Amino acid sequence: MDAAAVQELTHGERRRLVEILDRLTPEQWEATSACPRWSVEGVVAHLSAAASTTTRQWIVSIVRSRFDPDRHNDRLIARHRGATPGETLETFRGLVASRTAAAGAHVAMLGEVVVHAQDIVRPLGLELVPDQTAVLEVARFFATKDFAVNSRTLVRGLSLKADDAPFDVGSGPLVTGELLTLTLAMAGRADAAAELAGPGAEELLHRIEIA
Repeated sequence: MDAAAVQELTHGERRRLVEILDRLTPEQWEATSACPRWSVEGVVAHLSAAASTTTRQWIVSIVRSRFDPDRHNDRLIARHRGATPGETLETFRGLVASRTAAAGAHVAMLGEVVVHAQDIVRPLGLELVPDQTAVLEVARFFATKDFAVNSRTLVRGLSLKADDAPFDVGSGPLVTGELLTLTLAMAGRADAAAELAGPGAEELLHRIEIA
C-alpha cells in the first residue's frame, strides 16, 4: 500500500477516535489509559505529537532527552496538552488530516492511532471498531518491523494467524485470535495477549510481561 493510501486510513482512524472523544466526560478524560503512565488526555496529546512532529524535531527532542524515550514522550505530551481536555481535543482535531510522519514511517503513524485508540477505549469499557484494512496493514508492519515497538522481536519464533482476516505469518508455536487482538499483543498489550489462544499464546504473554 502506498503512502497516500496509508495516510487516508490514518485520517479515518483519527476521525473515529474524535467521535469517541467528543462524548467523554471530564472523569473519563482523567482516567488512566492502558498506558499506565498516561491518562486518556495524555494519550491524546501523545497522538497530537505523533501527528505533528517532523523528523528533525523528533531527533532534536530525543537528543535533548538524552535518548530517554519516557522523557522524550513526556516533553512532547506537555507541548501538545492544552489547559483543559477540550483544548487538548481541539489540537488533535486540527491534526486529523496531518500527513506528517517522522522518518516517513506512515504505517507506524497508522499503528499509533490504531493501538492508542484502543488504549483509550478499552479501559473505559467503550468500543471503537477500526477499519479492518487499517488493522491488517499495521499487523503486517508489526510482524516485520521493530519500529516504535519491538513487535517483530516479540513474536520471533511464533506463528500468528487471525481468525477473521487473511493474516498468517511466522513459524513456530501457533497464536490465534482476532486480528485487532493480535495487533495489540504485538504492540505489547498484555491484556490483549491474554485473550489469544493456541500453543504459543502463553509464551507470547510471558514475553510481554517480562519486557
